Amino acid sequence: MSSFALYILGFVIFLGGLIWAAVALGLPGQWVAIGAVVLLGIGLITAVTHTRAKDETVASDGEPSG
Repeated sequence: MSSFALYILGFVIFLGGLIWAAVALGLPGQWVAIGAVVLLGIGLITAVTHTRAKDETVASDGEPSG
């Protein structure tokens, strides 16, 4: 399983716990759904930024570094 999939899986489990807690506290479903969508978007953005492959840099003389 890729690190991106693991990150998303963990975030979905975390989000599920937050949704469960919000419903148990009696928050209106509309606000729970809005919060879930916003947090899911933040989770996707952070998953992409943390797991994307780094570009190889090229030295100024044209030879690959490293």
